[in-house]
Amino acid sequence: MDSLKRVLVTGGAGFWKRDLTVIVLDNLVNSSEESLRRVRELTRASEQRLQFHNVDLTDGIALDAAVAKAAPVSSCIHFAGLKAVGESVEQPLRYYRNNLIGTLNLLQSLHRHGCRRFVFSSSATVYGQAEKVPIPESSPLGATNPYGKTKLFIEEFLRDLHAAPHGGHDWHILILRYFNPVGAHPSGRIGEDPVAVGRREFLSVYGNDYPTPDGTGVRDYIHVVDLAKGHVAALQKLERDESSVGCVAVNLGTGHGYSVLDMVKAFEKASGRRIPYKIVGRRPGDAATVYADPSFAKSFLGWEAELGIDEMCASTWKWQSENPHGYRKSEAA
Repeated sequence: MDSLKRVLVTGGAGFWKRDLTVIVLDNLVNSSEESLRRVRELTRASEQRLQFHNVDLTDGIALDAAVAKAAPVSSCIHFAGLKAVGESVEQPLRYYRNNLIGTLNLLQSLHRHGCRRFVFSSSATVYGQAEKVPIPESSPLGATNPYGKTKLFIEEFLRDLHAAPHGGHDWHILILRYFNPVGAHPSGRIGEDPVAVGRREFLSVYGNDYPTPDGTGVRDYIHVVDLAKGHVAALQKLERDESSVGCVAVNLGTGHGYSVLDMVKAFEKASGRRIPYKIVGRRPGDAATVYADPSFAKSFLGWEAELGIDEMCASTWKWQSENPHGYRKSEAA
């Protein structure tokens, strides 16, 4: 089979592209194999076209065996990692071990098995408390929590890997910096599994005295479907024009900011229900306004976000209302 059509995806339960064979590596800590079953259901992909291996990236031996079995692959998309900011503050060593060691193991295994095209799932948290908006890729870097630091450290791994004098320029790396992903697949069949999310009586709004139109924090929310298309655009860039890709960072955002209360109102509209919330104190380190300058993504990848706040909230409500327990069946059922 043509290796150009084989892509390794870590932490990829839920990702698939129609004209590729996708090999997913995931330890299912914050995801579910049921999501892959639903992707196959929606796309009519066979188990051969969408393969799955239950692997923890911190287990270097098991990971290398899985990559060897998947080879040859042309590209790797690296989604895998722990991702909760608050949890990372409480458990920093767990985050550093999982995210950093897992990524080092992966890069070593890909190098060993001849894959040099790499797409990394990074985050706008690497900008820390950006002083100016919109935020271009050239903004100063400086994460303020362990989760963000793992993303920033991995970016540094990748920049140093590409700069290595012997073989570094064989690597072609795209670093995709997400802003705030929201939403679900429009079918209502695939969304974020609320493992450890819990259910709350009300939404806590952290601060209403920021210098913003309604006093609440403003963020760049991006629909997960647009985000997925951004990864497809990254793969296509690597396939058709890898010579222009050394180690390049690209913002994936809309370039527009919505306040917390904007999102509350949009979700009330989508659900037809009132969303109870309480104003609480600001969180340390939160900026008033954060949104992307997405112009480079359009010129370099030919990608731009197409979906807005209404689609984000409507798809989220469809997913949550039809799957109140995520991918797990309710106890009553």
